[in-house]
This record gives sequence, C-alpha cells and structure tokens, in this order.
Amino acid sequence: MNEPTKCRRLASLDGRRYSDDMMTTAHSVGEHRHMIAKMKGQNFDAIRFASYRLASKLRFVQKKTHLHLVDIWNVIEAFRENGFHTLDPKTEIGISRLEALISGLYYQLNKRLPTTQQVNTDNCTNLLLNWLLYTFNAEDNGRLRVFAIKVALGILCAGKLMDKLRYIFSQISDSNGHMIASKFQEFLKDALALPAAVYESPSFAYSDAITSSIFDGHSKVNVNEFLDVLMSDPGPRSLIWLPLLHRMAAVEGVEHPVPCDACNKSSFTGFRYKCQRCYNYQLCQECFWRGRTSKTHSLDHDVKEYATFKSPSKQLGHSIRKSFRCVPDKRNPEIPRFPDEPEKTLNLSHIIPPSPLLSHNGYHESHHQNSFDLASIHSGSTSRSPTKQNSSLESSKVDDEHRLIARYAARLAADANHAARSPSELSLTLDTSRAQRELILQLEAKNREIMQEIAHLRRQQEMEDQALQSQQNPTLLAELKVLRQRKEELEQHLSTLQESRRELMVQLEGLMKLLKNHQASPRSTPNTSPQIGRAHV
Repeated sequence: MNEPTKCRRLASLDGRRYSDDMMTTAHSVGEHRHMIAKMKGQNFDAIRFASYRLASKLRFVQKKTHLHLVDIWNVIEAFRENGFHTLDPKTEIGISRLEALISGLYYQLNKRLPTTQQVNTDNCTNLLLNWLLYTFNAEDNGRLRVFAIKVALGILCAGKLMDKLRYIFSQISDSNGHMIASKFQEFLKDALALPAAVYESPSFAYSDAITSSIFDGHSKVNVNEFLDVLMSDPGPRSLIWLPLLHRMAAVEGVEHPVPCDACNKSSFTGFRYKCQRCYNYQLCQECFWRGRTSKTHSLDHDVKEYATFKSPSKQLGHSIRKSFRCVPDKRNPEIPRFPDEPEKTLNLSHIIPPSPLLSHNGYHESHHQNSFDLASIHSGSTSRSPTKQNSSLESSKVDDEHRLIARYAARLAADANHAARSPSELSLTLDTSRAQRELILQLEAKNREIMQEIAHLRRQQEMEDQALQSQQNPTLLAELKVLRQRKEELEQHLSTLQESRRELMVQLEGLMKLLKNHQASPRSTPNTSPQIGRAHV
C-alpha cells in the first residue's frame, strides 16, 4: 500500500465516529500523524540499505511507543490476563478490548519502573492503538484479528529473539509440535505488514512464493528447525530485518572511542565500520549507512561491521595469544535445542480441591492473620483495594465450595451404580476409594506440618530481627572496621597498578610511533624493507 492510500485511511479514522466498540479521538490520530512526521524528519530514507532502513524505522516506532521497555514475557502475561490465549487466532476484537489490553500493558510497566521514569499511559495507549489500526485495519471497521495483535506486539516488544520466535511457533504449531503451513503463511502476512506501515513495502512485500522459499510445504518442521532457519545468518530475505532490529537495539549503548573519518566525531555509539583496504579507516553507522566518505575511501571498498570495541592493547595481547594458539577460534553461538514435542499439560481433574475453610487445612484464623494474606496471593502482582481483596477472597471461597459440591454430587451419582456391579468390581472400587482417602489424609497431615513449620520459622525470624535491632555485636563491628581498612589498602594498591599500567601504555605508544617512523623512513636499506613488510603481513 502506497503512502497516499495510507494517508487517506488515516484521514478516514479522523472523521469517523465509532460506536461504543469503535470509539477513538482526533487527538490520538493527530499524535499518530505527529509520530509519522517525526520519523520522516529523521531522514531514514537516506539510508542506502533496505534492511537497515526498515530496522531503523521500526526501532523509532518501538521507542516512541515505549515498547522497548516491555519484555516479551510481560506481553505474554498480558495476553493471558485479558483472555487472548483462549481466543481463536482469526477472531476479531473491537477497539475497547484492544485498548484494555494495551493500557494494562503500560500500567504494569509503570509498576516496574521508578517514579521518575514512568511513561504516560494514556498517550502511549492512544499512540500504539492508532498505529495498530493504521497497520492492520485495512477494512476501516475498527476490528483487528487476535493473531495480528500477537505478531505485532511480539515483534516490537523487548526481549530475546529466540524467546519471541518460540512464542510465535507455539501459535502456529499443532499439538504434536509441528508447524502448520497455513498459519506460518498468516504469520508472514502479518509480519510483513509492519514494513508496509513505515513505507517499506516495495522492498519487503508479501507474496505466496515466500512461504515455499523458506520451508518446504511437505516436510514437518519442529521448533528446532524453525529456530535454525529464522535465526541463521543470513536468514530468509523477507525477514532479514528481524534479527537486525534486535542487534541494533543491543548496540545502541556501545561506545567506540575512536574518531569517525567522515564526520570527524571524536567518538560515537552503535555499529562501527572498518575498511578492509584503507589503513585504519573507520566510519560511524550514520556515515556508512548514508554513503559518506572521505580521503581515498570509496563505497565499493569492503568493510567489516563491529558491534564492540577493543583497545589497542587488548588487540595486541589477543593477537599474541592467538599466534601462540592460546585462543581458540571464535565460533558462532549455537542455538539451544528444545524438545521436538510440546510438553503435555497435567490432568488435574481427579484432584480434589482444598477446602475453603482454613481450619480444614490445619491452619487457624489467628495464624492466617499473622502470616499470610490469601487475597494478595490470589491477586498476584496486581494491587487491589481492601474491598476488592475481600470480595475476591469471598468469591474464591464460593467457587471452591461449588466445586466441592459438584465433586461430591458426582461421587454420590457414581455410588448409586455400585449395586449393579459385580462383587469383584465393587471390592476393587472400595479399595481404590480407600487408598485415595488415605492419600488425602496423608497429604492433609503433611500440609499441616508444613504450615506449622512456616509459622515457626516466621516467628523465629521476627525474634532474631528484634534481637539484632536491640543490640549490636561489638565483634561484628570490629571485623567490619578491619574489612574496611583492608578495602582501602586494596583500592590504593589498585590505583598504583593502574598508574603503572598507564605509564607502560605511554611507553608502548612511543615505541609504536618510533617503529612506524622507522618503517616510513626512506633511508631504510633494500634488504630490510621487504622483511618488515612480511612481518606485518
């Protein structure tokens, strides 16, 4: 979809009045337009390479919506809390439910962030909501497919690429752990809708031939084969931007304390590019991506990309150790292997739930008030008011009572059929029920012992804390003083070693300059020059 068509779709969102399930505001649409205008102001279109250009644009969207602060596991937890894991992937949801998912995502993010670094929940929710509608709502009906939402949030959030691909595979595989080709095709469609949203569809457009070029439709693909193909270097051409997006996020904080030979920056962050033909010619990522050169360097020269920086002393030591074969060859990190078949979920239907009354579990009300807050355990990480905690506790008790009544009713109905059974079957059933009752009694007794032990340990810990607060051990204070003195001595010794190392580095640099001047001197004899050149080779 070209840019004018996108603009017409965005204008339709501005003038449309949705119903209760399709409500949006012109202000939020204006924020989306403002984000697109800022992205164009970054001059990403001047980047020569399509994969780097697309990754830079998606990284910009990722940071503007603050999804770079939300981990993939937080996204999966939000899906479960909002019931998305029980919906069919092709189910379409309205704007109100999508807004509840996104706002809950940012609300949980603010609970994890310091007060000074918290995000504006309303602005982020409106911005991400309209960007998702802009990307996937081609029919302008205000409804999005569940699978498209999972793909978009799974790709744009933070986290390891392997964890994201494992989650994607769990959504497109069957119960035997084999990939479903039609669902993988849907994944490619939704994933390649992200390049179209930032005007990169000409380079990364979807076609039916892409699926067959990545995986053979007749072979059974498990999770390990899926990860091997999509995380390979280089990966599939249509998804080559996906690992690049994660590499770009990883090197944003890496600083290279060397000057860029094109823009003359004293230091820079991100990727570093070193020419393989020009001597010690290095470029920052902004200059290399946009084709800026200087001196005798040309764009057709081979360059090498670096994501880290090693000082000259470390490089010299590494070269010496490597020459003596003390350093093994660096190999690409292997992808961990996972079970080919998914883990089977436990069948807990035959387990009798615990009694809602605490005294039945060997734990009385007085102990409950001093030790545990069942409402907080039930609520998980979500903070609730006391009224909501009491209501959730009462509802859990009622649910447990209803579950017990249903279980006992089913058992009575089963006992009514015992008369029609043979004596051998009846005796076998009685033995089984007796063994189950004995097992339940043993578990309840064990549970009482554990709860009593927990209460005892808690009381003991409180007594120890009070004893430590009431008096301070002079022996511990003396030992602490000795350790502090020892720490100061070690710090002084460390500063002395650092000063010696600095002096040695200065001497080493002087020797390197003398050696370099000696090589460049025209008075060197013909017999010595070739030998020095070969040594450098």
